[in-house]
Amino acid sequence: MDLRFTLLAVPPVLPQIHRDLALDEKSVGALTAIPVLLLSIAAIGGSVLIARLGARRATIAGLLVVAIAGAVRGFGPSVAMLFGMTFLMGAGVAICQPAAPTLVGQWFPQRIGLATAVYVNGILAGEAIPADLVPVILPHIGNSWEWNLALWSIPVLLTAVVFWLAVSDDSVAPSAPRTAWWPDWHKLLTWRLGMLQAGISVLYFGLNAYIPDYFHALGRPWLAPIAIGALNSAQVPGSLATLFFAQKLAGKPRYFFAILLVALPAIAMLVAGSDWVAVAGVSLLGLCSAVGLTMILALPAMLTHQGDVHRLSAGMFTIAYLGSFLLTLLGGVLWDTTHVPATAFIPVAIGVLLVAFVGGTLPMKHRGAVT
Repeated sequence: MDLRFTLLAVPPVLPQIHRDLALDEKSVGALTAIPVLLLSIAAIGGSVLIARLGARRATIAGLLVVAIAGAVRGFGPSVAMLFGMTFLMGAGVAICQPAAPTLVGQWFPQRIGLATAVYVNGILAGEAIPADLVPVILPHIGNSWEWNLALWSIPVLLTAVVFWLAVSDDSVAPSAPRTAWWPDWHKLLTWRLGMLQAGISVLYFGLNAYIPDYFHALGRPWLAPIAIGALNSAQVPGSLATLFFAQKLAGKPRYFFAILLVALPAIAMLVAGSDWVAVAGVSLLGLCSAVGLTMILALPAMLTHQGDVHRLSAGMFTIAYLGSFLLTLLGGVLWDTTHVPATAFIPVAIGVLLVAFVGGTLPMKHRGAVT
């Protein structure tokens, strides 16, 4: 949950930030996309820390960076502080990202699908909870978006303390052979997994970036919080369902095509439907995001040996989040250029196509942990 709390505390207050700091649509897109870019740039740093310190200490370091940077984003407030600390916060999340599949492989080598589903349920709960609670919390903190951003760092800090006190140390002994950490960029699997996750990431981050301003631009501002809440809340039943079938379905290419068949009509419902049809379309997109993310994040631990999971994960995240950043930013550029709000969702449709055609043609050769 902590990998998403501070990220997803932003979309519900984007209109206030937009107004107070006089941001244009490209800047709004960048604010949401900067952490995604850092998930790309700093993922290799996470791989280094795992190889040198172990997954536990790497996770603690990443959580502390997330908590501190996330809390001070609203200081000023100023554009420089907001964007600078968002940049640093994204780096902290990125350090934690490769650690999670590594821990899944270490702790549950025979139940990778199920363990990944539990982990993804945490991520999706961390996305849904701020979307639902921020509108409730804001009146009690003077409708301050600055204090809202700071509050969501508290559980992250507490988790770092719990990890330090309660999780067994897995640090690497000084005399142990050096573990490789640099991703294998020559391996086609690294690039295919990266493209696959880029598609599912832009489906989620691209919608979160532009849905609030989209409905404001259409003169239907009351739908913005409802749609954001629906997008994030719909992921919860999708992710809970994966607890029952992820172990059997993880790694099956045909399920990526199913995402295409649901998501493309849902995008059409969002941009062309009436109020409640649009909300229904957003809900379907949230469901697709949850199921797709679970299926994808299980793949590194399934497709390589345990000692290489952090490298494959880091390479996958680097490619995935760079692609997602560029596609999300493209949505803002298209909107600013055409002055047509719906064009912001064209990259989302591109992401859905990537998921279907890359995931649907991915050769699955399991390392033996999952059948």
